[in-house]
Amino acid sequence: MTVSNNSLKTITVYKQYNEMLDMPSAQRTAGKDEYPTRLAAAPASLTQPRRDAVVKGWNLSGPLSPEQLDEFERKGFLFIPSLISGEELEALRHEMRLLMSNNAYRDQEFSVTEPESHDIRSLFAVHRLSERLGQLANDKRLAGAARQIIGANPYVHQSRINYKPGFAGKGFNWHSDFETWHAEDGMPNMHAVSASLILTDNHEFNGPLMLIPGSHLEFVPCLGETPEDNHKSSLKAQEIGVPSQEALTQLVAKYGIEAPKGRAGGLLLFDCNTLHASNANLSPDPRSNVFFVFNRPDNRCVAPFAAPKQRPSFLAHGPEDRWTPDA
Repeated sequence: MTVSNNSLKTITVYKQYNEMLDMPSAQRTAGKDEYPTRLAAAPASLTQPRRDAVVKGWNLSGPLSPEQLDEFERKGFLFIPSLISGEELEALRHEMRLLMSNNAYRDQEFSVTEPESHDIRSLFAVHRLSERLGQLANDKRLAGAARQIIGANPYVHQSRINYKPGFAGKGFNWHSDFETWHAEDGMPNMHAVSASLILTDNHEFNGPLMLIPGSHLEFVPCLGETPEDNHKSSLKAQEIGVPSQEALTQLVAKYGIEAPKGRAGGLLLFDCNTLHASNANLSPDPRSNVFFVFNRPDNRCVAPFAAPKQRPSFLAHGPEDRWTPDA
């Protein structure tokens, strides 16, 4: 695992900064939106500083080493190669194929299909659709790592399988997940982390996830009012909640772009505010992953900050949510 190249002094400053942000006086004031977005006019600054700590569970036990937490703190993501392998990996890949080929899930609200082939491209709430994936969501290698990062026992805010077929898999615009969850789901603060377990090899030609390291430290307000039922189109191609080209140019010049790649079974952990995107898959090799968003119970969603109503529960679960397809 790559170790942060920050000096001990810099890391100490990060930790002290995080401890200050986690104090009650630094938490969100009731009724105040700390991260305004979906604005009618361009803000005075392209970005605003993050107001929440990044790693909040430095002293909690779990699967991540101090060096790995340091790397996550600095970059906003961490890639762990070969976390799962052998029969366990093959069982998960088999489960993915069963779910994605289930005709009962096609054309349902909780699935997204490719326009030409009508194959399922994304399937949501998979920890509720599959007992095996429900167990994976509670696995200490994922949930335990999330606990160390967010500083509390997590619950699953969202889960899904993403499948990008060879030659036909579409790309996805740059975005911060938190911007969407804040605006449309009502997630108050940046106390969530995503865990993406790659189920097929990720290489430079099949549209791997690209991330801007360090972008998690800056929030990018976006322009444009959220349309009614925006999720029906944004899950296929996101157009609202996309950073401006000026903001992206500034952040890439400052931080660069990285694309973690590796064999199937690797785990990518990334902060809810890390900007990421992916290109189309022009190779013959499909790219797929199972994806869990872990949130803190005290950061559960409230009324949306910039949308007419909350998105459906298959996109934004609560701590006590027991969503099923028939609900």
